[in-house]
Amino acid sequence: MGEFELIRRHFQRAPATGGDGAVVLGIGDDCALLQPSPGHQLAISSDMLVEGRHFFADVAPEALGHKALAVNLSDLAAMGARPLGFTLALALPQADSDWLARFAQGLFALADAHACPLVGGDTTRGPLNLCITVFGEVKPGQALRRDAARAGDDLYVSGRTGEARLALEQLRGTEWAGTAVEAEARARLERPTPRNALGVALSAVAGAHAAIDLSDGLAGDLGHLLQASGVGAEIHLPALPVAPALQGLPEARRLECLLAGGDDYELLFTAAPEAREAIALASADSGTPVTRIGRITAAPSLRLLGAAGQVVPFGAQGFDHFA
Repeated sequence: MGEFELIRRHFQRAPATGGDGAVVLGIGDDCALLQPSPGHQLAISSDMLVEGRHFFADVAPEALGHKALAVNLSDLAAMGARPLGFTLALALPQADSDWLARFAQGLFALADAHACPLVGGDTTRGPLNLCITVFGEVKPGQALRRDAARAGDDLYVSGRTGEARLALEQLRGTEWAGTAVEAEARARLERPTPRNALGVALSAVAGAHAAIDLSDGLAGDLGHLLQASGVGAEIHLPALPVAPALQGLPEARRLECLLAGGDDYELLFTAAPEAREAIALASADSGTPVTRIGRITAAPSLRLLGAAGQVVPFGAQGFDHFA
């Protein structure tokens, strides 16, 4: 199977139109042509997944196809942008038709669920490597930027964090994580749920200010948001939602999973206290649970507070590919 047969058989579909006819021209020419809705800005993001670094060699192809797109959709969610389409650059050690069919199944299931068609890309021979670039649109002034947090804002997180980190340690055979791989935690690692419906709903809330998606750990990603905004934060640790799988861990390990785990792909966002009712409505309308876990402060530091308001020391950092 040659390169162009591979594309035709596994990735070329009926002409894509995307939401509201956004895709003017998809796969088959030198470039795709996208037409954003009038009065909107383009939101663009790229992510790469490398075998051995981002996923295990034996991961199910369907799960890998899902995650490759999910991590990019999550970036759009963090900006409050509606998906328009995506490109896929795929390096393969060999053209395995069965593997490709299963990979495409997982990829397109998520793409169809978010009305985000594949509009182009590239394939080559090499170590397994996936790079997706996703395109979305958002109204001017409604993007949830990292640099927009304000002192006094409430701090929220969607869903819950930590399960992906637990699953990773279980798959590695780490002693403190236990011997059995918890099924729900593994699903959070391999098939994350991008929070696009919540992101779009938040973009329409007047008091919602800043957001970031949690790819490298809550504490580390919050640090990026605080630095960009020139503010600090306090997290009330008892407010953090904790999955049942993490309940039995020693406290230090539980905090490590919750705050420094990575691969959660939840949204961390800030909003004015006056917007609490609107945030609750956005949560309900999008079918996404959110939890208020702290507040933004003027002092540029991150403090973790226990049940009695005491400062809890925490030294773990977010994931860094080059650290």
